[in-house]
Amino acid sequence: MDIQLDQKDFQTTIENKRNVLIDFYADWCGPCQTLLPTVEKLAKEYEGEVTIKKVNVDQNQQLAAAFGVRSIPTLVQLTDGKEIGRIVGLVTEKDLRSKLDKQKSA
Repeated sequence: MDIQLDQKDFQTTIENKRNVLIDFYADWCGPCQTLLPTVEKLAKEYEGEVTIKKVNVDQNQQLAAAFGVRSIPTLVQLTDGKEIGRIVGLVTEKDLRSKLDKQKSA
């Protein structure tokens, strides 16, 4: 399952999916790499309920700037294209799961 998102696929994903979580990360970021297995696991578990994608900030600087990402990892929750939540820094699987459960039931 490819959860990588780039500039060209971004708008289509946002417009065609009700609930989206975007993980802004970089390959060199230790906390981002720690979070990656959790993000990939939850992307599979929440398939069909919340679309989970990751955006490499080094390769997609325009997207990171558009969302005002200043620290990574940053996870942005969108519902119907509007930001409804943001998590900056490392988060536990339990806390992330709780946020996703609230998002899918909203």
